[in-house]
Order: sequence, then C-alpha cells, then structure tokens
Amino acid sequence: MLTKRDLLCSAALVGFTAATARSSPAFAQNKAEWPSMIEAKEIAEAGFIYGLPIVMNYAIMYEYAIDRNSGQFKASFNQIKNEPNVFTYKDTAIVTPNSDTPYSFAWLDLRAEPIVLSVPGIDPKRYYSIMLCDGNTYNFGYVGTRATGSEAGDYMVVGPDWKGDTPAGIKQVFRSSTQFALAGYRTQLFGPDDLGNVEKVQAGYKVQMLSAHLKRTPPAAAPAIDFPKIDKELVKTNFFEYLDFALQFAPAQDNEKEMRAKLARIGIGPGKTFNFKDLSLEKKLEFGLGMKEGQRRVDEAVANVGKTINGWRVSGLPGDSAHYNGDWMKRAVAAQAGIYGNDPEEATYPFTRVDSEGQTLDGSKHSYTLTFPPGQQPPVNAFWSLTMYDGKSQLLIENPINRYLINSPMLPTMKTNADGSLTLYIQNKSPGADKEANWLPAPNGLIYLVMRLYWPKTQAPSILPAGTGTWQPPGVKRAS
Repeated sequence: MLTKRDLLCSAALVGFTAATARSSPAFAQNKAEWPSMIEAKEIAEAGFIYGLPIVMNYAIMYEYAIDRNSGQFKASFNQIKNEPNVFTYKDTAIVTPNSDTPYSFAWLDLRAEPIVLSVPGIDPKRYYSIMLCDGNTYNFGYVGTRATGSEAGDYMVVGPDWKGDTPAGIKQVFRSSTQFALAGYRTQLFGPDDLGNVEKVQAGYKVQMLSAHLKRTPPAAAPAIDFPKIDKELVKTNFFEYLDFALQFAPAQDNEKEMRAKLARIGIGPGKTFNFKDLSLEKKLEFGLGMKEGQRRVDEAVANVGKTINGWRVSGLPGDSAHYNGDWMKRAVAAQAGIYGNDPEEATYPFTRVDSEGQTLDGSKHSYTLTFPPGQQPPVNAFWSLTMYDGKSQLLIENPINRYLINSPMLPTMKTNADGSLTLYIQNKSPGADKEANWLPAPNGLIYLVMRLYWPKTQAPSILPAGTGTWQPPGVKRAS
C-alpha cells in the first residue's frame, strides 16, 4: 500500500475557506442552470467523495512523474524506475511502507499509442506482481506469479479509446479506463543478501511504446499538457479544479454518468472549467460545508472499514471498476486507507492497533506475543509477513537489530515451540538471546501492526473472502 501522509491529511480540504480560495483564469458560469444552495452543498459533498481518489492519484502522479523537483520524482512517463532496496526507518515520505518487496514504478501515458510491458522469466519461488492502476484508482489488471505465471512475456496496456489489432506475441491486453495509468511492480526479497538477485530481475523489466516494441515508426506524439501544480496546500482550496482537470482524461463510464451530470451543473467536467472564486460567498460556504461533510463521512467509514477479528481489522477494499460498481464511498475509503492497495486475491492486509482484549498496543507499557497454533500460519501461495510501525507516524522504527518485519522466508532461522506452534515476541526490549530469533522490535510507545498475505490461498482454510474466511488471524496477547 502507498499512503501519502500529507495527502491523506490534507486532501480533505481541512483548511478550505472562502477567503483563501484561488483559481485558474475564469470563464462565466451559467447562472440560470446553477443549482440551489442546498443542491450545491449536496453536489459538493457527493463530488468530493467521488473525486477524492482521482485527485489523490493526480497528486502522486505529479510528484512521481511530472515535477522533477518534488523530492519524490521517479521517472518520466513511459519509463521505469527500479528501487533496488526496501524501506527502512529512514524512509519517511510514504506511511505504512512495505518492507517486503522492492518496488518499481512506471507511469504510463496511453494517449498516443499502447505501452508494452515485458517481463523476464522469474524463478517460480520468487513472487512478483505488476499491479495496473488507472486514474480512477481501479486495479484494472495484473501481471505476475499469481495472475500470469513466472514465464517471460509481453503484455500490452491500452487507453480507454484505443482500437486496433493485438500484435503477435502479446500474451494479454489490459485496458485502462483513463489515459494515464500506473504500473506498480513488487519483487520479493528473501533477505538482505538477496538484493543483487532482485536487481537482476528488475533489470529484465522493460517498458516500451508499442511502435518501439514492433520496431516501427511511432505515431504523432500526443499534445503537450500544462499539468497544474499540486501540493498539500493547493489541494485544500483547489480540489474541484484538480478534479475538473483530471476528468478530461477519464471518459465517463455508464455507472458514473449520473455523478458526471451533477458535476456538470456546477461547471465541472470535460470541456468545462470550474472557477471557485467567481461564486458568491453563500455558494462558497455551501461548497465548503459540503466538502467538509464529505471528508467527515470518509473518515468515519475508514475507521469502521472491514470486520474486527481477534482485534484485527480485515477488509477487501481495492479492486476494479466492477468491484466498486459505482460505490464512490467504497472507492474513497480504499484510496484514503491505502491508495494503490492490492486486490484481496493478490494480497490481503489485516491490521491492528489493539490487543485481543481491545486494549491499545503500547510498547512502553507492555510486552506482547502473537502465537500461530501448529499448522495455522497464514495460508498463502506466496509468503506472509508481519510488519511493525510506530503507532503515531505509521513509519518503520529504528531498532538495535535492524528488523522491521518477520516474514515466512525467515522461518528456517526461527524457533518453534514443542507443540509446533510459532510464537512471535512483540516488545521494545530484547526477550533474551534464546528468543531473539522470534523478536519483532516494538517502539517505546504506541504500536501499529500490519499483516500482509501475498497471494492468499482460496481453498479452506483461507482468509478469503476477506472478513468472512475460514482462517482468522490470532489475537495479540499481553505477556504475563
């Protein structure tokens, strides 16, 4: 999951006020068609919930692929950036970082022609995945161990309006619902001494325009775009202008035509230019109230997402367009809780801040254990992990053994109990040399734990369907 802390805290328009609203050059609003004040508030509320994932995605795309001075820039469109390392406590830009699988990123501009993603043959024992996520934050396809196997292959990603034949040798075609999309790669790391092998795998990932793949003359380049600057301050006041901008690259699907029609009434959508500063003070206030209420509802839904099982929250939020089926709140919750999270079939993420009795996890007050009974470790086809975060910042914590997680590839070095069960020691200080192999160092304060189940098994016992599966994560116990 990638969850930009600043965006999650600020995309809500927390500081949204009429006095500070700024805007791009105006064009006249049609006063006769403008909705009533109450309608405007309702449209602003619904539009905020609908647009939150779209604006969040644009903000990250801007940082990663457009603004070379953002401090987060990865690579220009249609180029891949490999990260040959995993996150540590020194990495603070992304909260709840994954420290299991080094990432690679490729932001795709699909306007001129399709993009071909080529992968090498990869050892079946090494899990990898390429998640394709579009500007609507729909996971519209997967390449990888679970979805397509471990063999080498070429896969084509096309835009929403592409019409053409599939060239010979292309194993599968994936269609984005928007003209810009993200390919997010995860490559399993078996341990610190395995980074060189991961780099070799990453070196085999290729991203090419279709014409380059076919060694043909490329079509005319797509028009240059003046991407509006976005940051955590601008998004507070210009939210709907960013949504208006992004929607021009996202043709309306059948299940969103009603929402698009509502937004069009306030000048938002392709061919329109929403201009906040031209609104009357009353309408500005109605917009502010609507957006604030929309954020309150999203926050409430995030806090109550999924089902509580032994203190863990288990949900299966992310998915494709059919998965959400026009449920804009569900899509907004998925984005705010962890934008670019996997489909539950690819990875499921139980998380907790409390022990099995519902008491807040606090490494300054207690030591804890997590015990998997014999034969009841997380049922996965790939691997599982348990990652420790600081409960306040949701960042990895510095610790004396540089261990940020325990995962199933580490099991050969760990100790099992006499009955075959596996106990993990979750505490701030070492549990002693004889137990240190099973120690997950905790902060001297609040604790946030995330379990990751990559490619969870579907046959019983299984965590799927998420929240109602036959396998349940055991509760975290306070040590006696």
